[in-house]
Amino acid sequence: MTTYGYIRVSSADQNEDRQTLAMSGLRIPKKRVFTDKQSGKDFDRPAYKALMKRLRPGDLLYIKSIDRLGRSYDEIQSQWRILTKERGADIAVIDMPLLDTRLNKDLMGTFIADLVLQILSFVAHNERESIIRRQAEGIEAARARGVRFGRPAKKTPANFIAYIKLWERGKLTLEAVLKRTGLKEATFYRRLREYRQK
Repeated sequence: MTTYGYIRVSSADQNEDRQTLAMSGLRIPKKRVFTDKQSGKDFDRPAYKALMKRLRPGDLLYIKSIDRLGRSYDEIQSQWRILTKERGADIAVIDMPLLDTRLNKDLMGTFIADLVLQILSFVAHNERESIIRRQAEGIEAARARGVRFGRPAKKTPANFIAYIKLWERGKLTLEAVLKRTGLKEATFYRRLREYRQK
Protein backbone atom coordinates (compact mmCIF):
# COMPACT_ATOMS: atom_id res chain seq x y z
CA MET A 1 0.00 0.00 0.00
CA THR A 2 1.28 3.47 -0.95
CA THR A 3 -0.04 6.57 0.82
CA TYR A 4 -0.71 9.78 -1.11
CA GLY A 5 -1.99 13.23 -0.24
CA TYR A 6 -3.99 15.65 -2.33
CA ILE A 7 -4.07 19.41 -1.69
CA ARG A 8 -6.11 22.02 -3.51
CA VAL A 9 -6.46 25.77 -3.14
CA SER A 10 -8.73 27.81 -5.40
CA SER A 11 -6.13 30.25 -6.69
CA ALA A 12 -2.37 30.81 -6.89
CA ASP A 13 -2.43 33.51 -4.17
CA GLN A 14 -4.15 31.29 -1.60
CA ASN A 15 -2.09 29.55 1.06
CA GLU A 16 -2.00 25.75 1.28
CA ASP A 17 0.03 25.64 4.54
CA ARG A 18 -2.83 24.20 6.64
CA GLN A 19 -3.24 21.28 4.25
CA THR A 20 0.53 20.79 3.85
CA LEU A 21 0.96 20.67 7.62
CA ALA A 22 -1.77 18.02 7.89
CA MET A 23 0.00 15.87 5.25
CA SER A 24 3.40 16.20 6.90
CA GLY A 25 1.79 15.24 10.23
CA LEU A 26 0.78 11.97 8.54
CA ARG A 27 4.39 11.52 7.34
CA ILE A 28 3.45 11.48 3.68
CA PRO A 29 6.62 12.20 1.64
CA LYS A 30 6.45 15.47 -0.33
CA LYS A 31 6.92 13.61 -3.61
CA ARG A 32 3.63 11.79 -2.95
CA VAL A 33 1.63 14.94 -2.13
CA PHE A 34 -0.08 16.41 -5.20
CA THR A 35 -1.11 20.09 -5.16
CA ASP A 36 -3.43 22.00 -7.48
CA LYS A 37 -3.98 25.75 -7.37
CA GLN A 38 -7.28 26.15 -9.18
CA SER A 39 -11.02 26.06 -8.79
CA GLY A 40 -12.77 22.93 -7.56
CA LYS A 41 -15.61 23.25 -10.06
CA ASP A 42 -14.33 20.22 -12.04
CA PHE A 43 -11.54 17.64 -12.02
CA ASP A 44 -9.61 18.90 -15.04
CA ARG A 45 -6.54 19.66 -12.91
CA PRO A 46 -2.92 18.73 -13.70
CA ALA A 47 -1.84 17.45 -10.26
CA TYR A 48 -5.07 15.49 -9.79
CA LYS A 49 -4.61 13.84 -13.19
CA ALA A 50 -1.01 12.94 -12.27
CA LEU A 51 -2.24 11.47 -8.98
CA MET A 52 -4.85 9.37 -10.79
CA LYS A 53 -2.10 7.86 -12.97
CA ARG A 54 -0.20 6.76 -9.85
CA LEU A 55 -3.04 5.36 -7.71
CA ARG A 56 -3.19 1.56 -7.56
CA PRO A 57 -5.61 -0.84 -5.83
CA GLY A 58 -4.99 -0.83 -2.08
CA ASP A 59 -3.34 2.63 -2.06
CA LEU A 60 -4.55 5.24 0.41
CA LEU A 61 -5.39 8.86 -0.45
CA TYR A 62 -5.64 11.54 2.24
CA ILE A 63 -7.47 14.83 1.73
CA LYS A 64 -7.93 17.51 4.39
CA SER A 65 -11.64 18.09 3.75
CA ILE A 66 -14.17 17.04 1.13
CA ASP A 67 -14.31 20.52 -0.44
CA ARG A 68 -10.57 20.23 -1.20
CA LEU A 69 -11.45 17.31 -3.46
CA GLY A 70 -14.04 19.40 -5.31
CA ARG A 71 -17.09 21.64 -5.08
CA SER A 72 -19.52 20.05 -7.54
CA TYR A 73 -21.92 17.60 -5.88
CA ASP A 74 -22.19 15.27 -8.88
CA GLU A 75 -18.45 15.40 -9.65
CA ILE A 76 -17.43 14.63 -6.04
CA GLN A 77 -19.80 11.65 -5.96
CA SER A 78 -18.50 10.44 -9.33
CA GLN A 79 -14.81 10.81 -8.44
CA TRP A 80 -15.35 9.11 -5.07
CA ARG A 81 -16.81 6.09 -6.91
CA ILE A 82 -13.96 6.10 -9.45
CA LEU A 83 -11.33 6.24 -6.71
CA THR A 84 -12.87 3.61 -4.45
CA LYS A 85 -14.67 1.25 -6.84
CA GLU A 86 -12.77 1.48 -10.15
CA ARG A 87 -9.28 2.19 -8.79
CA GLY A 88 -9.78 0.17 -5.62
CA ALA A 89 -8.05 2.84 -3.50
CA ASP A 90 -9.04 3.93 -0.01
CA ILE A 91 -9.79 7.56 0.90
CA ALA A 92 -9.46 9.21 4.30
CA VAL A 93 -10.85 12.71 4.88
CA ILE A 94 -8.78 14.15 7.73
CA ASP A 95 -11.41 16.62 9.01
CA MET A 96 -14.19 14.00 8.90
CA PRO A 97 -13.07 10.65 10.40
CA LEU A 98 -16.38 9.03 9.37
CA LEU A 99 -15.20 9.40 5.75
CA ASP A 100 -12.47 6.80 5.86
CA THR A 101 -13.11 3.87 3.54
CA ARG A 102 -10.71 1.63 5.50
CA LEU A 103 -13.15 1.55 8.41
CA ASN A 104 -16.43 -0.32 8.78
CA LYS A 105 -16.49 -2.04 5.38
CA ASP A 106 -19.72 -3.77 6.37
CA LEU A 107 -23.10 -2.68 5.00
CA MET A 108 -23.87 -0.28 7.87
CA GLY A 109 -20.43 1.36 7.72
CA THR A 110 -20.70 1.81 3.94
CA PHE A 111 -24.20 3.27 4.31
CA ILE A 112 -23.04 5.80 6.94
CA ALA A 113 -19.98 6.80 4.87
CA ASP A 114 -22.13 7.23 1.74
CA LEU A 115 -24.65 9.31 3.65
CA VAL A 116 -21.97 11.58 5.15
CA LEU A 117 -20.33 11.92 1.72
CA GLN A 118 -23.62 12.98 0.13
CA ILE A 119 -24.27 15.57 2.83
CA LEU A 120 -20.76 17.03 2.68
CA SER A 121 -20.75 17.04 -1.14
CA PHE A 122 -24.04 18.92 -1.09
CA VAL A 123 -22.62 21.45 1.40
CA ALA A 124 -19.50 21.97 -0.75
CA HIS A 125 -21.61 22.38 -3.90
CA ASN A 126 -24.02 24.76 -2.16
CA GLU A 127 -21.13 26.86 -0.85
CA ARG A 128 -19.70 27.18 -4.37
CA GLU A 129 -23.08 28.32 -5.71
CA SER A 130 -23.36 30.83 -2.84
CA ILE A 131 -19.91 32.23 -3.64
CA ILE A 132 -20.85 32.64 -7.32
CA ARG A 133 -24.17 34.28 -6.39
CA ARG A 134 -22.53 36.67 -3.88
CA GLN A 135 -19.88 37.57 -6.44
CA ALA A 136 -22.51 38.32 -9.11
CA GLU A 137 -24.52 40.40 -6.62
CA GLY A 138 -21.38 42.32 -5.64
CA ILE A 139 -20.52 43.06 -9.28
CA GLU A 140 -24.10 44.18 -9.99
CA ALA A 141 -24.10 46.47 -6.93
CA ALA A 142 -20.73 47.94 -7.97
CA ARG A 143 -22.03 48.58 -11.51
CA ALA A 144 -25.10 50.30 -10.05
CA ARG A 145 -22.70 52.62 -8.16
CA GLY A 146 -20.94 53.41 -11.44
CA VAL A 147 -17.87 51.19 -10.97
CA ARG A 148 -16.40 50.13 -14.32
CA PHE A 149 -14.74 46.74 -14.76
CA GLY A 150 -11.96 45.73 -17.10
CA ARG A 151 -9.09 47.82 -18.34
CA PRO A 152 -9.69 51.57 -18.40
CA ALA A 153 -10.54 52.83 -21.88
CA LYS A 154 -7.55 54.30 -23.67
CA LYS A 155 -8.03 58.00 -24.36
CA THR A 156 -8.27 59.11 -27.95
CA PRO A 157 -5.23 61.29 -28.78
CA ALA A 158 -6.04 64.98 -29.25
CA ASN A 159 -4.70 64.92 -32.84
CA PHE A 160 -6.56 61.72 -33.79
CA ILE A 161 -8.71 63.39 -36.47
CA ALA A 162 -5.62 64.85 -38.14
CA TYR A 163 -4.04 61.37 -38.26
CA ILE A 164 -7.25 59.92 -39.74
CA LYS A 165 -7.20 62.53 -42.52
CA LEU A 166 -3.54 61.85 -43.29
CA TRP A 167 -4.23 58.09 -43.31
CA GLU A 168 -7.29 58.47 -45.55
CA ARG A 169 -5.26 60.54 -48.05
CA GLY A 170 -2.55 57.86 -48.06
CA LYS A 171 0.05 60.15 -46.46
CA LEU A 172 0.46 57.83 -43.46
CA THR A 173 0.35 54.05 -43.27
CA LEU A 174 -1.86 52.34 -40.72
CA GLU A 175 1.26 51.15 -38.88
CA ALA A 176 2.52 54.74 -38.63
CA VAL A 177 -0.85 55.97 -37.31
CA LEU A 178 -0.95 53.18 -34.70
CA LYS A 179 2.60 53.96 -33.61
CA ARG A 180 1.95 57.69 -33.29
CA THR A 181 -1.41 57.34 -31.51
CA GLY A 182 -0.41 54.40 -29.31
CA LEU A 183 -3.65 52.61 -30.24
CA LYS A 184 -4.13 48.96 -31.12
CA GLU A 185 -5.60 48.22 -34.55
CA ALA A 186 -8.99 47.13 -33.17
CA THR A 187 -9.20 50.27 -30.99
CA PHE A 188 -8.23 52.46 -33.95
CA TYR A 189 -11.03 51.06 -36.13
CA ARG A 190 -13.54 51.33 -33.27
CA ARG A 191 -12.63 55.01 -32.74
CA LEU A 192 -12.74 55.55 -36.51
CA ARG A 193 -16.31 54.18 -36.62
CA GLU A 194 -17.29 56.41 -33.69
CA TYR A 195 -15.75 59.46 -35.44
CA ARG A 196 -17.56 58.73 -38.70
CA GLN A 197 -20.90 58.20 -36.94
CA LYS A 198 -20.57 61.62 -35.35
